[in-house]
Amino acid sequence: MGPQPDPGGAGGGDVVSAPEARFDALVHAPHRLQICAALDTVDQAEFALLRDSLGVSDSVLSKQVKALEDAGYVKVSKGLVERRTRTWVAFTRSGRQAYRGHVAALRAMIGT
Repeated sequence: MGPQPDPGGAGGGDVVSAPEARFDALVHAPHRLQICAALDTVDQAEFALLRDSLGVSDSVLSKQVKALEDAGYVKVSKGLVERRTRTWVAFTRSGRQAYRGHVAALRAMIGT
């Protein structure tokens, strides 16, 4: 499979090459894996949407997003919407590659 357009996030339309299958323990943690799966399909996701879709508290999501951010896998940004501060989370290019490489490694393990 050749290069794929990066559908957004901090990659901003850059071309993302086919991922190298590589197990990533940081991504593999259940909540972080769910966050990554959600981010892989969108340019960015609002914090509240992620929290509700995962069914976790703000503090649990914040801790998991912070771990991904510290690794350089996601970028967190804030802005005002109707006078309320909103927080968005987006993959960085390296985060998207790490997630896709992790998925490829899981597929290799199960033989698909």
